[in-house]
Amino acid sequence: MRVDVVTREYPPEVYGGAGVHVAELVAALRPTLQVMVRCFGMPRDEDDVEAYLVPTQLVAANPALATLGVDLQIAQDVAGADLVHSHTWYANAAGHLAKLLHGIPHVVTAHSLEPLRPWKAEQLGGGYRISSAIERTAFEAADVVIAVSHGMRADILRCYPNVDPARVRVVHNGIDLDRWHRVDEPDLARELGVDPDRPSVVFVGRITRQKGLPYLLAAARQLPPEVQLVLCAGAPDTPEILAEVQAGVAALQAERSGVVWIDRLLSQPEIAALLSTATTFVCPSVYEPLGIVNLEAMACGAPVVGTATGGIPEVVADGVTGRLVPIEQLSDGTGTPVDPERFVNDLAAALIAVVADPAAARAMGEAGRRRAEAEFSWTSIAERTLAIYRELLDVS
Repeated sequence: MRVDVVTREYPPEVYGGAGVHVAELVAALRPTLQVMVRCFGMPRDEDDVEAYLVPTQLVAANPALATLGVDLQIAQDVAGADLVHSHTWYANAAGHLAKLLHGIPHVVTAHSLEPLRPWKAEQLGGGYRISSAIERTAFEAADVVIAVSHGMRADILRCYPNVDPARVRVVHNGIDLDRWHRVDEPDLARELGVDPDRPSVVFVGRITRQKGLPYLLAAARQLPPEVQLVLCAGAPDTPEILAEVQAGVAALQAERSGVVWIDRLLSQPEIAALLSTATTFVCPSVYEPLGIVNLEAMACGAPVVGTATGGIPEVVADGVTGRLVPIEQLSDGTGTPVDPERFVNDLAAALIAVVADPAAARAMGEAGRRRAEAEFSWTSIAERTLAIYRELLDVS
């Protein structure tokens, strides 16, 4: 059996959770079957990985059209595969066209949904209508749609009512427990500008509307003065959201010490060191299908304070591995809190409660590590994914 996995992101060009997911899934599947990775970007040195650049004629085009230029090349090259598995809308067109062209099953893993990310119109302009059409077409025609959480499955069926519920399966994201674990590297934290001897709230994520960073900056004004706020935040979607975050950080830094903003892409050991020194990790997202970064924090022994939205409640056990922050959201697809001030205050209260009791925070972090080990290993996730492949190909 040969499976072609199609993805925009693949190491070393990874900037989000989807890229992490693909890399870990491929590594876990390869001992069992032949996996060919087809990704965007510069050539890779890894065997059975083919990378594709945007055609010269489309380099200056709308990003959605440039994406289609890559997808057309990939769809042609999938010839010979038994099954194609695409990740995110960037790769969905390649998977759908490969299904039609070569007569093979197409599996889609949903890491996010375009209808629930309307702010992408800021980034893509009219291309957002193209990305939305690509995703809808691929989902409705796919043989199986894998949702990374039960919350994501519900969103898929709500956004795409023409998709047969029987074809939507849940396979959670996972975590590499050998790479992600608590490490004692206080000097590395100091090199990054963080004082490991002070309590800290750590955020790791892209600067995008869905991550809720402006709400966190507002909530941080209520934190006790000794608590650091560490923001590992980069890759802004638009100049507008970057400017909003820059203004919020500057205002916060004018009020208090210990506001550390790291805007470069950190290495895995650097992130693990920061998570290991954190009193708590925070995930203030207004849209999060699951959130691999929450698993990374749990694996490093950090409690997680996260918004009770999307798949986050399937990862964070409230009061056991962290705290869930309630949120009532508008039904317009933006995820915007109905009462932003209340959400900010509830987020601040949850963070204050955790940092006020370091012993309880450590106990929640230890419980989070145990939960990650028991429920989110890549071995079990690969087995469940492989079972879907075998079912579609009718092989044992």
